Amino acid sequence: MRLQKYMADCGVASRRACEKIIEGGRVTVNGIPAVLGMSVEEGDDVRLDEKKLTPQEKRVVLMLYKPRGVVSTSSDESGRKTVQAFVSELPYRLYNVGRLDLNSEGLLLLTNDGELANHLMHPRFGVNKTYRVVCDGTLSASEIATLTNGVQLEDGLTAPARVTNIRRSTTGGTAFSITIHEGRNRQIRRMLEAVGHRTLRLKREAYGNLKLGDLRPGEWRYLTPEEIEGLKACCTNKPD
Repeated sequence: MRLQKYMADCGVASRRACEKIIEGGRVTVNGIPAVLGMSVEEGDDVRLDEKKLTPQEKRVVLMLYKPRGVVSTSSDESGRKTVQAFVSELPYRLYNVGRLDLNSEGLLLLTNDGELANHLMHPRFGVNKTYRVVCDGTLSASEIATLTNGVQLEDGLTAPARVTNIRRSTTGGTAFSITIHEGRNRQIRRMLEAVGHRTLRLKREAYGNLKLGDLRPGEWRYLTPEEIEGLKACCTNKPD
């Protein structure tokens, strides 16, 4: 088994994140500094920062309503509250599937299943994510078409998106839903900036087959086996 997969099975992080940890020189196998591409076998002594790693038998996936003002990391140098504060009493080492930026809110998945997390975040599978957005001003027909067909950003043209449920918001701006299958940093905010609008509120309401439902900010729940199987099914094919 590849070392990065073993580490993901131990709940360290996704496989790609584990690769970076290995490259950082923090991992040893049987007392020898690990290198990327190394394989491990049953009985090998694998350590991260000198702490022995063991695979976790029970795999869990949680849905959390991340509130605004909370950081989507395990720790924060500035002392800001992180999503880990809401699940700190659970007996699992959980990490989040992707991120929501500081001022965004809504559905965030946390898991100790590194393989599933890797698939959900991998660009190849392009799992749909739906957001409820409020922006300033009025979106014109041409701006909606640009959001739908692709926006030229500094890191390239965005993939086609789906924009629905457009209406005037109570704050005087425009409210709408947008579904994307990419995971670029601050993507929706940057898309709106590119067409001349500022994002006032951004809430993720759906991820793959999952909907946020009745969860309130800071609340979480375990996914059912059926929901987890549905998530896995979202990763079986590339998007249309």
